[in-house]
Amino acid sequence: MTEIRIAKLIASRGLASRREAEDWIREGRVKINGEILDNPGTLVDPEKDHIRVDGKALPEPQEFVYYLMFKPRGTITTRKDPQGRKSVIELLGETEVRVEPVGRLDFDTEGALLFTNDGALAHKLTHPSTRVPKRYVAKVWRTPNEKTLERLKRGVHLDDGKTAPCKVRVLDSTDGGNARVEITVVEGRNRLIRRMLQAVNHPVSKLRRESFATLTVRDMERGAVRRLTLEEIRRIREVAEGRSPKRAGRVRKKKGFAIAKPKKKRHGKRVARNKTPR
Repeated sequence: MTEIRIAKLIASRGLASRREAEDWIREGRVKINGEILDNPGTLVDPEKDHIRVDGKALPEPQEFVYYLMFKPRGTITTRKDPQGRKSVIELLGETEVRVEPVGRLDFDTEGALLFTNDGALAHKLTHPSTRVPKRYVAKVWRTPNEKTLERLKRGVHLDDGKTAPCKVRVLDSTDGGNARVEITVVEGRNRLIRRMLQAVNHPVSKLRRESFATLTVRDMERGAVRRLTLEEIRRIREVAEGRSPKRAGRVRKKKGFAIAKPKKKRHGKRVARNKTPR
């Protein structure tokens, strides 16, 4: 087996998220071949090196599992909260193996949230270079005009830099003059959608993530959790590898092979054309 970063290995065995594993290593809780480790980037070989966390050997590799939650508002995405707010982990309940949320949703944002013990996939889906699409619906103050929509599409300047180009459209307007806006981004910055719309003077009152990496909460109730289908798992894996979300999950045709289309049968007798004598 090829070498792997120790923090990634610990996460893949379901003991913690990669970030938590890095903290454990810095705290001196991890030993390799009897020596305390303090560098989360150290490469190890699981088949040759003896690795212990808090004095215990690493568990055997686990089967990967994948869940999608319709996260409700008023829940946090971390396991523990000093303020005592309800966590999505409590809402998730018991699972056969430990899973972690992929990315985060704000306390006051609802919508699609993926959970898995597949640390490698989670890392790819949240890495900026992968540009995974995230589609939101926001209820905003007043209806944005075309000029404002174009500003959002091109990118707006925030305190941490200009936003990447995105897709945005107005879904509908209310009698009070407010609107629902659909916006699809490929970035994962903190409170990005709220800050973008605030920057163009259309503050958000409600926000829902409709889909993440092609996974949608359509037909799900708030707080509901379901396992991904095999087709969905195949799709998000392909998205994580860089395939276009529109084509992800589709069967790829092999080059050099083509299926001949059957010739259409003619019905009835063929009628000879009358030729005009010269």
